[in-house]
Amino acid sequence: GESFCPQVPAAILCRAAMDYSPDPRSRNLQRRSSSKTGEIGGLLPERKGSEFMGSDAASATGATQEASSKFSVVLGAQWGDEGKGKLVDILAKDAQVCARFNGGANAGHTLVVDGKKYAFHLLPCGIINRSCKNLIGNGVACHLPTLMRELETLKEFDPRAVERVFISTRTHILIDSHQIIDGILEAEASSNSIGTTKRGIGPCYSSKSIRNGLRFADLLHFETFEARLRELIRWSQKRFGEPCASDSDSQANLRKSLREYNTRNAFDPENGAKGGVGSIEEEIERYRGFAQLLRHQIVDSVTFIHEDIMRGNRVLVEGANAALLDIDFGTYPFVTSSNTTIGGVCTGLGVPPRVIDNIIGVVKAYTTRVGFGPFPTELQNEKQDLEDFYGEYFGEGLTIERKGDTRGPYVLKKGDRMKVGEMLQEVGHEYGTTTGRRRRCGWLDIPLVKYSAMVNGFHSISITKLDVLTGLKQIRIAVAYRNVEMTEVRLPSGYFPSHLRDLQKVVCEYETLEGWKEDISKCRRFADLPPNAKKYVLRVQELSGVPVSTIGVGPDRNDILSV
Repeated sequence: GESFCPQVPAAILCRAAMDYSPDPRSRNLQRRSSSKTGEIGGLLPERKGSEFMGSDAASATGATQEASSKFSVVLGAQWGDEGKGKLVDILAKDAQVCARFNGGANAGHTLVVDGKKYAFHLLPCGIINRSCKNLIGNGVACHLPTLMRELETLKEFDPRAVERVFISTRTHILIDSHQIIDGILEAEASSNSIGTTKRGIGPCYSSKSIRNGLRFADLLHFETFEARLRELIRWSQKRFGEPCASDSDSQANLRKSLREYNTRNAFDPENGAKGGVGSIEEEIERYRGFAQLLRHQIVDSVTFIHEDIMRGNRVLVEGANAALLDIDFGTYPFVTSSNTTIGGVCTGLGVPPRVIDNIIGVVKAYTTRVGFGPFPTELQNEKQDLEDFYGEYFGEGLTIERKGDTRGPYVLKKGDRMKVGEMLQEVGHEYGTTTGRRRRCGWLDIPLVKYSAMVNGFHSISITKLDVLTGLKQIRIAVAYRNVEMTEVRLPSGYFPSHLRDLQKVVCEYETLEGWKEDISKCRRFADLPPNAKKYVLRVQELSGVPVSTIGVGPDRNDILSV
């Protein structure tokens, strides 16, 4: 029959009513209160067949799975910025191949090696391992000037780094006009703005889908490439270059820059100092140089990666963005333009599902997102003007510098009553590597994590930034969703609304855990963690139904413990 709550399908509500009492799996966990369920990464509820998350994670520790795997995938389980880079950096030490399969320069991570910071947007993390080959797969939208700038920063670290970077012949080339179009479209959206990074990712994937895009294979046939590049730019100018009466000053400048193909002016109208070119002819010559330099690095990626698989080499795949930004499974339309989940690995690299033997979901100990869209557990936003949730701080005193902030440093003292969302932003340094924007912050959202685990089939999860919660006297976890118009019924375990209006109607059921005040940054074993930190991790494992394999306990490269 018809749903008696229009925001949620009737079939979903029928199941919800049946599951009104706590999740049966949680009840099973409570009944099986043996030493096994209290072990980190230990046995979870018994299953029949392929039931329960679709993986064999419940029967083996995440650490064991990691150690024996030959093809590992690291994926973000939330809205991105979970700290995937640090885990991938560590795993890349033992990998022979490190690959990117999706996205473009809209993703970013910072690594510190020998005291020097490296910010990567396109290069796989394996570039820091001098014996590791790095593959940019066919599912990536690659802006070559950005890639070359990243390689330039590595010259001191490894003068021959470019020789370890391989790019699929099928990878699409993102050109400057894609970035200009991204800026024009974002400005046109006004109140319906998606909040993109304006790096041209969406327009590049659009070119791919309407089949007028350029691929790296085209660079190997430069006469054809030149003709097709001119054609693509003319197409862009015809459709987006003409001025409109409603244009803002910035839009008018972008359209003018596109008409003249002066991308230098588009990126930096005042000084023209942020890259770009002054004409189509300059663009063609720039790519001619790229083609000569990279001729031997452009490869048939399917053959390339399958040869390593056949040899038994360790392959590590890192995802850009995260599950809730997936073009199909994310909070559409506030998503990225590629498949960020496990299916994207197969289509973005040309590998069959059966070769993937270890899928790690990276889960921040709280939740963050950048840009617009519903956020059920949100405490504080980018502008820091939400009411927030007040909690008591009982840790050691902290003073955190805030560059460019007229309010001065962020200060916390023992006994302070503080805004938790703001504390997560400042203590967690929640500012985007790619955009510099302050991230929206909230409590850990278990229904979201369970949904992500269902879609991806995680063998284990890596909890990051646990140290940021240090000092909070009480910590909340969202354990279930309910609908605001029918709060007496839990929504089914793993259900995540596909429509924004339905997601806006979600209210969270919270569980409160006691916090800890001890510094955990020096902990290198699970046993070293304070009792309440252990309880938090174990509770996340129980609620998510996926073993925990690693825990991030501090900001430094080595502040991570395996379990």
